[in-house]
Amino acid sequence: MPTRWPELPVLELLAAVGVHGSLGAAARAVGMAQPNASRSIANLERNLGLTLVERHPRGSRLTADGLVVAELAGRLVDGAAELLATAAALRERHEARLDLAASLTVAEYLLPAWIAGLRHVHPELDVRVRVENSTHVFELLVARKIELGFVESPSVPRGPHSRIVARDRLVVVVAPTHPWTRRTHVTAAELAATPLVTREAGSGTRSTLAEALGPATSGTAGNELAAPAMVLSSNAAVLISAASGAGPAVLSELAARPWIARGELVEVPVDGLDLRRRLRAVWRAGEPLSAPAAAMLGQLGG
Repeated sequence: MPTRWPELPVLELLAAVGVHGSLGAAARAVGMAQPNASRSIANLERNLGLTLVERHPRGSRLTADGLVVAELAGRLVDGAAELLATAAALRERHEARLDLAASLTVAEYLLPAWIAGLRHVHPELDVRVRVENSTHVFELLVARKIELGFVESPSVPRGPHSRIVARDRLVVVVAPTHPWTRRTHVTAAELAATPLVTREAGSGTRSTLAEALGPATSGTAGNELAAPAMVLSSNAAVLISAASGAGPAVLSELAARPWIARGELVEVPVDGLDLRRRLRAVWRAGEPLSAPAAAMLGQLGG
């Protein structure tokens, strides 16, 4: 039995001997120096326990055993070439497609411009986007259903790499008829005690607000935020409900700015509450990014 697997280069050389009729011609065909070719064939013969090449003063040729082994070697070399070609095709396919997921605010107000910038560099790129809340973006990343995600949660779980790609702030907005519009500000404790029109659990907006209001709940019953007035899964639904008088809402300034500009909602300052937040890109640790993912990340600042 052979003591080790034959190496592909010597199998390629042996197959070339069968094609070109001599060891010297085969060595030239595969780009191997003649002395190295002779040593490689000798090592292969020792490993297999067979004489594969007959050497004569006027050249060399395959033995009967060599003909059989050379044919099998050719199949293995062809299989290896097919493997490399298939891997290259798969790599090209992966690099021609980018699977992303983004939390709602990022997806609606930032991601379209980011993708447009990327397509200037990669015009043929197929970009697939899933819009989820931040918690689900992390789940998709772990499940390997996306390569790159964008989240607005205040923290990132252990495991993924992350990088700040944008900054945002949350704003408190109410309908023009709401009593808070007649005040210069409300306190963090008041906001914590008020039923709000809010996004669903798992959204970056809701978790950012809960973290920011944490200290303000110390004087409330059970140290908890007030139960929401309404829980909705889209920024648009929250904005419409707040403008209709369903209650105050806390949303990204990116989402609320047009409504405030049109006078459909009024921003209410909150005293002593920092609602600034960082928007992050996240990707799996220990794995190189594809060229499109790296290009997208490279074009984004912090």
